[in-house]
Amino acid sequence: MGHMTRIAVLLPAVLVVVSGCATRDWVRDLMGKKEVEIGGRMDGLGNQIKTTEANLGETTKLARSAGERADGALSKADGALSKADGAMEKAGGVDSRLTRIWSNRYNHKTVDIVEVYFGFDQAELSDGAQTALLGVVKELEDSPSLVVKLDGFTDSKGARNYNYALAQRRVEAVRRFLADKGVQLSRVQAIGMGPLDDRGTPDEKKRRVTVTLMVDQD
Repeated sequence: MGHMTRIAVLLPAVLVVVSGCATRDWVRDLMGKKEVEIGGRMDGLGNQIKTTEANLGETTKLARSAGERADGALSKADGALSKADGAMEKAGGVDSRLTRIWSNRYNHKTVDIVEVYFGFDQAELSDGAQTALLGVVKELEDSPSLVVKLDGFTDSKGARNYNYALAQRRVEAVRRFLADKGVQLSRVQAIGMGPLDDRGTPDEKKRRVTVTLMVDQD
């Protein structure tokens, strides 16, 4: 009886010890699993951080490259603006001179007059006309203060509107020749006058461009 009593007393104690050991093993096993899980999460977070850093580095490179391209575009734009300003200054100078010449067109002193003649219904320069114009070019080269006025004419034969256009073509032929020889167009005033009705002038003398050399008195 006493032996059974001791067994009855010891059995709960053994069960408590065994239960305690089982609980520690379960806790240890659970902690191990949690450590593995947490480790896996930390590894994943580390990979995400690395990916984010790589994306950030690539974005920084792209931004730097875009900034460099923008700087290059601004530099080109500044160069284009500088060229445009230079062109505007030159254009302004030419326009100013043309305005001055036109304003003083009645104040110029005539120095010389050269007649350039054309064939019937023709606007091309003959050899004789080109020779006469070479003399005009020489005078302009020797005297920078000289300007030229071109007045074109035709005879009275044919339609009046056609003759006006023909007179203009003759003037343009002379002006083009002067420009090809280096004369600045700002020194040339060109006017197509049209047909001459003067009966005292032979028709071959009406088909002409009158080249008037004048002193620019500005």
